[in-house]
Amino acid sequence: MTNNNEPAEGVSLVYQCKLNLSTSTLVYLADLLRSRLKAIRSPFRPLPPGRIAVLVLAMLRHDQRLLDLAGGNGVPESTLRRWRDEMIDLLAAKAPRLDRALRQIARRGGEVVLIDGTLIPTQRRTGAANRPNYSGKHHRHGLHFLALTDERGKLIWISAARPGRTHDATAARRDKIVEHLKAAGLGALADLGFIGVDKPDNPADLVIVTGYKATRARKLTPGQKQANQILAAGRAPVEHGFANLKAWRVLTKLRTDPARATALLRALLVLTDLEVNR
Repeated sequence: MTNNNEPAEGVSLVYQCKLNLSTSTLVYLADLLRSRLKAIRSPFRPLPPGRIAVLVLAMLRHDQRLLDLAGGNGVPESTLRRWRDEMIDLLAAKAPRLDRALRQIARRGGEVVLIDGTLIPTQRRTGAANRPNYSGKHHRHGLHFLALTDERGKLIWISAARPGRTHDATAARRDKIVEHLKAAGLGALADLGFIGVDKPDNPADLVIVTGYKATRARKLTPGQKQANQILAAGRAPVEHGFANLKAWRVLTKLRTDPARATALLRALLVLTDLEVNR
């Protein structure tokens, strides 16, 4: 049987590629894997933990294909897939829970967090089960995530994956963002997509500040426009947090099973914090 992935001359061509990540991130992943292997008393593996960590980072940072990496490093594609999923699960387990992340912000004297939603593009799949993943707002298929950052834009929490058509306000209600903020004694700055999430009887008890929205019948006053500008300036760091997260090119277009997308995003949250805060 002919393998169409083999060159016609019968010689495999391998090239080098620079991985623009810090050594501390690589060491962290390698140590994490060593601890895992020791805990499960794993037998011999074809490659050392440090080399496995490099291959996994190459897949996540540069979106290198499994088949290409497997052929260039002399390991089966199925083995490389198993190593990738194992490392993702180990990293995802280190991601903070929402309540703990907010309490940590409160303990260090923080007063507000920044909240926003984003769409991670996915491959278009046919069938009724994939129709909810189409986002009318972005005109593409994807998965919706909520994320929280501190006032400087450091990512502190990311939600579970939801269908791409999910609205920011709906996701915030399902994750009980308002209740968690009140329990931690924090407020949040959000865009107009979160209007209606927080509806206290007393306006002084409002914890999610969203600004003002104009309508055809009601234009914004100069004071409201200025308030929106101040709020937008305060929310700017959340966009930096998303930019750091999406520097992992595996998120350019997810090809993984949507059921594993939550673990992947939370693993990338941990890696992003390692890189940004090193």
